[in-house]
Amino acid sequence: MRVVDGSVLGLIRQWLKAPVVVPPQGGKPPSVQRNDRGTPQGGVLSPLLANRYLHWFDHLFERGDGPAQWAKAKLVRYADDLVVLARYISPQLRGWIEGKLEGWLGLPINRDKTRVVDLRQTGQSLDFLGYTFRYDRDQYGRAQRYWNLQPSAKARAREREAVRQLINPKQCYTPLPELVERLNRHLRGWANYFGLGYPRQTFRDLNHFVRCRLGQHLRRRSQRGWRARPGVSLYTHLDHLGLVAL
Repeated sequence: MRVVDGSVLGLIRQWLKAPVVVPPQGGKPPSVQRNDRGTPQGGVLSPLLANRYLHWFDHLFERGDGPAQWAKAKLVRYADDLVVLARYISPQLRGWIEGKLEGWLGLPINRDKTRVVDLRQTGQSLDFLGYTFRYDRDQYGRAQRYWNLQPSAKARAREREAVRQLINPKQCYTPLPELVERLNRHLRGWANYFGLGYPRQTFRDLNHFVRCRLGQHLRRRSQRGWRARPGVSLYTHLDHLGLVAL
């Protein structure tokens, strides 16, 4: 459980002490800071150390005397984000998790982002890795429920902002086929990740948003105000340019 390679420890120490440039705020120039604890935000070392530490938490969780056995709980972890699934979150289970993370590993839990959710209750949902999970009623009125997962509100907002950055006034000199191809590459990647579950309405909303932004871009880049040919809609024109529809 211990790393004794001096070169590896030296490299980790350099990563931990790497300076962080804070963007300018309030008219002040950017500043350089060093963390006195933890890893730099967004640093490449964060997922490495998270897996190095929490591997042992996974091991104890699944062991014969762990919650996977006596509480029939399931652990889903991605780096330092984790979800524990159980039919009943007992005080014993919560105490075990907090004791191992904070007491044994010395890793403080972010209380603001930690909560217990009963997804069987109406209106309850869980956001994890960009998805929103809900236990919804059957849409046909049958006496059964199903697991509904779709892109979360934060993921949709981040995607709209990413599209705004791809289609902005600075791109007026970019050839339109090149801009559309760049946009297609981004949209395909986003759809590949969020293609699970029931993303149909989200994809429709995003398609509409992209077409509106491209329509504004076409009018902005034309000095005389761009208009499609008579009898040709904006949708048809963008489809002719090769814009993908999710």
